[in-house]
Amino acid sequence: MKLLMILGACIGFGIGVLFSWASESGWPSVLWRATATAYCAGLLMRWWGRMWIKCLREVLVERRLASIKAEEQQLATNSN
Repeated sequence: MKLLMILGACIGFGIGVLFSWASESGWPSVLWRATATAYCAGLLMRWWGRMWIKCLREVLVERRLASIKAEEQQLATNSN
């Protein structure tokens, strides 16, 4: 999770710098905007990472339940 947050912050900082340079801002403004963008992007990546892991866990549980159900059906047809 920390890796995703750091990755998001680095990407956000780069985007903030590039857009500030594109608007021909001064260095203090470039640094301020890049820092704010890094913070927001880091939070966004942390949220997205948590949602991604939650969905992956749900899929794993569903697959396990489906395999258990398939085994039960297989045993039921074999016992008849």
